[in-house]
Amino acid sequence: MSSLLKKDVAWNWRPEHQDAFDAVKKSLASAPVLMLPDTSRPFHVVCDASDFAIGCALMQFDAEGRERVVSYQSRQIQPEEKNYPVHDKELLAMRYALIKFRVYLLGEQTFAVYTDHASLRTAMKSPHLSQRMARWLSFFAEYNFVVHYKPGKNNILADALSRRPDYDLRRLTRHQDIPDDDDDDDDCATCVTLGINATVSSPVLPLRHQIADAYEEDAFYAAIIRYLRNPKADTLAKLTRPTRDAITRYDLDGDLLTYAIDTFDTPRVVIPADDDLRARLVHEYHDAPAGGHLAREKTFAALSRDFFWPRMYKWIRKWVRSCEICKRVKPAASKQSPLRPQPIATSAWRSVGMDFNFGLPRDAEGRTGVLVFVDRFSKMVHLAPVAAEVTADESAELFLDLVFRHHGLPESIVSDRDPRFTSAFWTRLFALLGTRLLMSTAAHPETDGQTERVNRVLEDVLRSYATSFASWSSFLPMAEFALNNSTHASTGLTPFFVNNARHPRVPALLAVRSSNAAAVSTLGGGGLAPTSKSAQDSSEPPLPQSAKPST
Repeated sequence: MSSLLKKDVAWNWRPEHQDAFDAVKKSLASAPVLMLPDTSRPFHVVCDASDFAIGCALMQFDAEGRERVVSYQSRQIQPEEKNYPVHDKELLAMRYALIKFRVYLLGEQTFAVYTDHASLRTAMKSPHLSQRMARWLSFFAEYNFVVHYKPGKNNILADALSRRPDYDLRRLTRHQDIPDDDDDDDDCATCVTLGINATVSSPVLPLRHQIADAYEEDAFYAAIIRYLRNPKADTLAKLTRPTRDAITRYDLDGDLLTYAIDTFDTPRVVIPADDDLRARLVHEYHDAPAGGHLAREKTFAALSRDFFWPRMYKWIRKWVRSCEICKRVKPAASKQSPLRPQPIATSAWRSVGMDFNFGLPRDAEGRTGVLVFVDRFSKMVHLAPVAAEVTADESAELFLDLVFRHHGLPESIVSDRDPRFTSAFWTRLFALLGTRLLMSTAAHPETDGQTERVNRVLEDVLRSYATSFASWSSFLPMAEFALNNSTHASTGLTPFFVNNARHPRVPALLAVRSSNAAAVSTLGGGGLAPTSKSAQDSSEPPLPQSAKPST
């Protein structure tokens, strides 16, 4: 129902709104009765944060020693808050609780705040403060409280508020109340966490239908759709003059509105003025593992390939600038001395760069490095986790498995002077196969600048997603996909497109496809170019830039 309260949204009461309203009424009638605040007794607060919401509760012990709830509070986190690290999200939940319960807590004797994030106990005394934390400290100083650690398994109440399924944009299920015939009040912890009352999950409208429904609440696009469905003079006259001038750019694909600048442009799905939908898509193309937390230019190139809305670039720029993970893991750019250019490759997988990237934390299988293969024409990469003791034989096997099996043998290989590349085994192997092994300049391995650049970007991507030191190798396939699906500055195309003359399908694009394949063949992301040769030809004009350092 909160979607109806947004600015410039037309009031359109639909069945899902009525269902939500009925659920609220039932919850008010069936939820535990709140306790009236007793100012003669101390208060305490429980709070928690998740990836999509924050929640808290003000509590007291009654005269019989039972813990009772005085007030519940929760809300969705804002798009920029989704990028906060876990520590700051938990602090945000605590700050939200103090704001909501200010009338009870300000000037109160010492009260307790319970959280499942142990580090918050010493957060106020830490000498290492972020700018955000420094700003919040002055607010926290107004209250007299002590932070206590409460493990998550015991912090059920706050967990239930901060993990409400209807707050999670990533979930495509809705919950429906089940009548409680047994009138049993002994709800298990799992049931409480999933929604306090027992619930059943059922599929809801997929992204395609959610976008179509959102058009009804956007007056601008609703008018365009009405004209396209009934192209008459009177419906055209209701459009503004700029819209009439650009009406040929719009078309209908079933219940979706598409946009294309001209007949040569791939139609893209139009996203209406719905911040939740737009944030969901930007999250898919930037924050999700397949997105790779890449820079704004690459994120914009990927998202604008499939979707369209006005001022999308500014939207993405603001999102990426506020991304806490990007700020934390990516080093500041620095000027590098010019590299000595290698001969320019003339077709895909004709010349391959190879390098090891060691120094990573040891994973569960004892591997501390990555063997990187880079096609110097299309910039496509293949990655393999390796141990520090990897041998020349093992490197050759990985080459045959990742490169030769898919692309055949290159005419030349550019590598540094690692013994695993210059050993007799490699020399003998490529001599038999007719491949010439090119060596980098002695004591200057950076001459293979493309592979060195991939190593740096790869480390940034792995830092963005690895939840622990030992988990980096599990994200390697998604990192490889993200790199190969990003537009390269020197070609203006993605490695996937240069190699296959088509873009790979991603979850967001599949979610808007209809069951009729012919009806969606014009949508971006899945369309085929005439031939792979045409894609490689189209990438040739800017290729002299590939001799320059990648940016």
